[in-house]
Amino acid sequence: MRILMLTQYFPPETGAAQVRLFEVAKAIKAQGHQIEIVTAFPNYPTGVIPPEYRGKFFMKDLLEDIPLYRTWIYPVQRGRFWKRLLNYFSFVLSACYGIMKAGPADYIFVESPPIFIGFTMFFARWVKRAGIILNISDLWPESAVSLGLIKNKFLIQLTSGLEMQMYKVAWRISAQTEGIMQTLVQRGIPAGKLVFLPNGVDPDLFTPGPPELELVESLKLQNKNVVLYAGTIGYAAGLEVALQAAEKLRANPGVIFLIVGDGTEKPRLQSLAAEMELPNVCWLPFQPLKEIVRYYNLAALSLVTLRRYKLAEGVRPSKLFPGLASAKPVVYVGEGEGARIMAESGGGVVIPPEDPGLLAKTILELIANPQQCREMGQKGRNYVIENYTWRVLVAKWLEDLNI
Repeated sequence: MRILMLTQYFPPETGAAQVRLFEVAKAIKAQGHQIEIVTAFPNYPTGVIPPEYRGKFFMKDLLEDIPLYRTWIYPVQRGRFWKRLLNYFSFVLSACYGIMKAGPADYIFVESPPIFIGFTMFFARWVKRAGIILNISDLWPESAVSLGLIKNKFLIQLTSGLEMQMYKVAWRISAQTEGIMQTLVQRGIPAGKLVFLPNGVDPDLFTPGPPELELVESLKLQNKNVVLYAGTIGYAAGLEVALQAAEKLRANPGVIFLIVGDGTEKPRLQSLAAEMELPNVCWLPFQPLKEIVRYYNLAALSLVTLRRYKLAEGVRPSKLFPGLASAKPVVYVGEGEGARIMAESGGGVVIPPEDPGLLAKTILELIANPQQCREMGQKGRNYVIENYTWRVLVAKWLEDLNI
């Protein structure tokens, strides 16, 4: 079967979506199908297109024997909303050229959000005469409205209309969480049109190992219990709770928060940490997938945080699974679907969101009990190996699609 993936984000960019989509593409190929990718020139999260891609409108690329058709995009890291719209719509238009250059397809896998990719999706469906598999990783614009990030009524109405038209045109709708599936059914989407493709992990990559002394020394983390947050630093994560917990733990020099990643909220949170004069918070940029494994291996605990908001009940953060696979006890600050998975795994502790006192107390209790941490870590790794490897998830997804 020939499958064409359409996504604005893809490696060598770093981030949860990029990792997930690459793993899905590799698993599709491993199942014996042909897979090609139409994507943008790398630019996220730095807002800078690497030198090898600059000055070009189109470029054919290859990543682990998977053909990629990269097209120009207006790069932007942060800034006003109109700049973000330019970023989205530049790819919406340029990706049409990538679609025409790509080979024949039986199905087109479309990643949303960003929701404006729907316009390219309509074009791709017409050009390729292929069935659309619309993959929903976040309900947009509903999640943005729920978080108070979008308030313009015209934009909400426009994107909501586009969203419903995308659902109507799609042959199948692939959902990343049970919460998304339930919401779509409530909106009148037939259950038979929906398939489930949750987040997963490669346990062969995230293999537990001893801390690398060179890395520990370079980061000055000797004799430190590292609480690691690795992933996108966005508004929904509510990472303020970690800074507030760090403030409560400033008298415990053996505990340090290592925050690895980037996102729209990072500059604000870094400024907040500077104002609070926190000596126990260390910031690092996004790391390549093969590098982030090293950081999990030097951590004592893995931290996952979510802000309290309506749609958080149907969220299962991708950063949950590498921590479990790395046999690190996970402190999950949140509610809903992700919290249920966390509790089922036995690989850590679940606490309610936005309670820095409880977070600080939980961290100290876990660090004081290394045997409990080892047992939790092993339970978590066993759980993801049995339930959330990409090979198993994608094979089941393809079987449900009957392709």
